[in-house]
Amino acid sequence: MADNDPQRALSTNRRARYDYFINETFEAGMVLLGSEIKSAREGRMSIAEGYVYIKNGEAWLENAHIPGYAPAGEHGQHDPTRSRKLLLKKRQLEHLYDQANRDGQTIVPLKVYIKNRVAKLLIGVGKGKRQVDRRNTIKERDAKREIDRAMRSKI
Repeated sequence: MADNDPQRALSTNRRARYDYFINETFEAGMVLLGSEIKSAREGRMSIAEGYVYIKNGEAWLENAHIPGYAPAGEHGQHDPTRSRKLLLKKRQLEHLYDQANRDGQTIVPLKVYIKNRVAKLLIGVGKGKRQVDRRNTIKERDAKREIDRAMRSKI
């Protein structure tokens, strides 16, 4: 299972950038069990429904789904949606706590990836978009797509 890619994405939350204005991003380590990391390396992980919260000075990832590692059988499997501790520096935790307590700010998981054989989570601090903002995002994306098509046809 040796990968030459030093940073390989295991799961992305594509909906997060559509639903939130992301102001800042942080890289956090994840505390995973052996069966969880094996299952995640196979790409069987979802963070779309997950969220991050801070409790007692520690950051936790809640509701991220990592199914059991199939070759291990039924014995010794983990709970697929258990809370997973995130590893951040104290100053980053304090900053995240301050940002999360601001009006309308949310901590959202964006991407899980392997960096130098260690599982990392990219989390973003952002504010939720309203319906009008989402429509504008779609219009901008469609306009960019049309411009790209026009440029390709000219070449």
